[in-house]
Amino acid sequence: MNSQAPLTASLGADIRALRKTRGLTLNDMATRLDRSVGWLSQVERDLSEPTISDLRQIAGCLDVPMSMLFGHTNAPHNEQGYVVRAGARRPIGASEEGLIEELLSPDLTDDFEMVHSTFQAHSKMQTPADRPTQEVGYIISGQLDLVIGGRAFTVGAGDSFRIRHEPYQWANPYAEPAVAIWVIAPPVY
Repeated sequence: MNSQAPLTASLGADIRALRKTRGLTLNDMATRLDRSVGWLSQVERDLSEPTISDLRQIAGCLDVPMSMLFGHTNAPHNEQGYVVRAGARRPIGASEEGLIEELLSPDLTDDFEMVHSTFQAHSKMQTPADRPTQEVGYIISGQLDLVIGGRAFTVGAGDSFRIRHEPYQWANPYAEPAVAIWVIAPPVY
């Protein structure tokens, strides 16, 4: 018996969760993709497997990096939806700004997502973010400079912080990487 799941085991559920988070109906998204509602419904129920081109369009429509849709790993069947092993985390986005993120949540079907973030030494967020989310972060190691809603903070190991739908920006001007765990509601990746 094969204990490995197919690569798309939670792809459909993740697409559905991201679509709903963005306030899109099946019809809205199907129209944007120039596809039928039936096709999109089958993709969301893992009854139809999208092509690479389809995934590129879906990622663009949902404003997520392609890596978010490719990152499903083969987890043992009994662990799917429950456990994410350290070596099987899904990468999120690109690391151009010096931020490396991995999804700690098993999928995006909950009301929140948990992310492991590593801020490389001497890195900085180039453009402030302002997302319709509530976020809480906990610094595991290193230091990070934050500007949240116009207020500046420096946080270090053991400190936590909250962002409530406010513009924010981060910088790590220090010699060591900073590592944080973020909880974001609703899921945005």
